[in-house]
Amino acid sequence: MNADIGTDLRNSIRSIPDYPKPGIVFRDITTLLGNARAFRRAVDELVQPWAGMKIDKVAGIEARGFILGGAVAHQVSAGFVPIRKKGKLPHKTVNVAYALEYGEDIIEMHADALVAGERVVLVDDLIATGGTAEAAVKLLRQLGAEVLAACFVIDLPDLGGAEKLRKLGVPVRTLIGFEGH
Repeated sequence: MNADIGTDLRNSIRSIPDYPKPGIVFRDITTLLGNARAFRRAVDELVQPWAGMKIDKVAGIEARGFILGGAVAHQVSAGFVPIRKKGKLPHKTVNVAYALEYGEDIIEMHADALVAGERVVLVDDLIATGGTAEAAVKLLRQLGAEVLAACFVIDLPDLGGAEKLRKLGVPVRTLIGFEGH
């Protein structure tokens, strides 16, 4: 990506120190979403390397991944698959548990959300440690999806999440990086 785009996107993201706890800088994309030019640019850039390829579905991780993923799905004329926390979907689901800093969580999607062999791009706003994204890749593969890529607006490279996905054989697209947590 060229530097102007990265600067434009970086300037549209609000950084909130000490949220949700001291020492953490929360990267708030609601300001990017509210800026029509930056939002459009982020959506265009997220999937740019795969433009022109056959993408059957875009999967978005709750909740900001729904906003970005829905827009990306529209842009590439693909269906959209919501990946949610356990207990939020009304029909038969499949799920994957993953480790948190203390304990574990579960994400799930509808069992009929995709057909084996479909080509899927995973989208979320930010990748940090990669636990949720890694679980999402495993969940998609559990139903036989070919995960073409995982795309994020923000990477926190010090936390290693993008590298974790690459080790699973998933190409990772991030638009901007912020050092630290």
